[in-house]
Amino acid sequence: METVKATVLSAPPPPASRNGQRRARYRRFQRLLRAATVALDLLLINAAFVIAYSLRYDLAVGGEVAEVNYVQLDVYLPIQAALSVILLACYSLYGLYRATPRTALVVEGGKVLAGTSIGMVVLFGGFFLLRGLAYSRAVFLMAWALIVALLVVERLALRVVRAALHRQGLGVRRVLVVGGEEVGLKVMHVISTEPGLDYRLVGFVRDTGVGDLGRFRCLGTLDKLADVVQDYAVDEVIIALPSHGHTSVAAATEQCQRVGVPFKFVPDLFELSLGRTDIDDLRGLPVIGMKDLTIQGANLLIKRAVDVAVALVLLVVLAPVWGAIALAVKLDSPGPVLFRQARVGKNGRLFQACKFRSMRQDAEALLPRLKARNEASGPLFKLRDDPRVTRVGRWLRRTSLDELPQIINVLRGEMSLVGPRPPLPAEVAAYQAWQRKRLEVAPGMTGLWQVSGRSELPFDEMVMLDIYYIENWSLSLDFQILLRTIPAVITGRGAY
Repeated sequence: METVKATVLSAPPPPASRNGQRRARYRRFQRLLRAATVALDLLLINAAFVIAYSLRYDLAVGGEVAEVNYVQLDVYLPIQAALSVILLACYSLYGLYRATPRTALVVEGGKVLAGTSIGMVVLFGGFFLLRGLAYSRAVFLMAWALIVALLVVERLALRVVRAALHRQGLGVRRVLVVGGEEVGLKVMHVISTEPGLDYRLVGFVRDTGVGDLGRFRCLGTLDKLADVVQDYAVDEVIIALPSHGHTSVAAATEQCQRVGVPFKFVPDLFELSLGRTDIDDLRGLPVIGMKDLTIQGANLLIKRAVDVAVALVLLVVLAPVWGAIALAVKLDSPGPVLFRQARVGKNGRLFQACKFRSMRQDAEALLPRLKARNEASGPLFKLRDDPRVTRVGRWLRRTSLDELPQIINVLRGEMSLVGPRPPLPAEVAAYQAWQRKRLEVAPGMTGLWQVSGRSELPFDEMVMLDIYYIENWSLSLDFQILLRTIPAVITGRGAY
């Protein structure tokens, strides 16, 4: 009997029990992270107030303080305590402590700004109504600015720490995608290319059939979903099936409920155009239409103004770099410094894209011999060790400096600083109907495709990123992409 008892105790827990334990650990991790965030917020709020006090009274920022108006720091202690309570309450009301890694930093920073502003107004108004003008208003204003700055930097640092923990397997949810068509592929790409997310992609199951999708593993068919969830310790299921698969969706949810795994839906509306849907209310009845393209009208003028201003600055600042590259290209191999090639722009219009020449003069003639060695998917041609590339050209491509002359195309209005990759006419001729959506806006020198893997991305994923950009454009998104381009260029990841 003792032997049997020992065997039972030493046996591993069943899959359902292991999954439950993983989810419990994930919840504990999130609670610990939330508590740490609250504690850091509390520390930084008080640190900001003390710094603001020192700036005003000790360093006399804003003018000398008369001796009669000097207030000791300990007199401000009740205000600090009240400010801490009010701001933490405001941040909680704004959902800052419910934010997930999937919340954009811009959105989280906006909530910090809004919560701090509301809290300061409440505190400022309350104390000055009750106590008059005994305290320095400059202290409150400087404290407001410092709190916002410190808390935004704190959240940026927390994202870096959280991403590092995720790489070690801490605080991540093992996620399985249901669906092997366009919507499922888009979901898998987002999960696998955003390191800050608390998702780790296990693989996907198909409605019917088998077979991997590029780098994404197919773990079985929909009828085996419950078994896959158990076998691969899945923490969450994302159902991304086509809109016509209502029966399959019902089957997927039933299996998820049976094994007790949480699930979410990604609706398939208008062939990946969910970002352009406009939902209205008709006396309780949801009415769905299509939003206008975001990059038009005033938005287009703003984007164009930013393009011209930044391009002119780059043209002047990078002039010495242009000269050095031109000299290196000329000395390295015979031929012109600049290479012009027909590309397809907005609405299918052709234009001549400018680049520093990175290949031999006879590169086009040699292309047919290399077609069989193509390493890219779809209509693209990419070859990691392309023999046509010159020595200087290889370095230019790795750093993307060969694309600097496209600034001329930006000034001409043929391209934008940020946008989809400019395709060749032969590529466009091979597009499927849904892929032509990427031609709705001007192509860009950089884009989501470049900062998310560049040449390492399959063609369909590149197109999906372009469509996402078109449907979700904002000026802040452009600036985010421009900032993310810098490390992408420096590291050279995916460039060849």
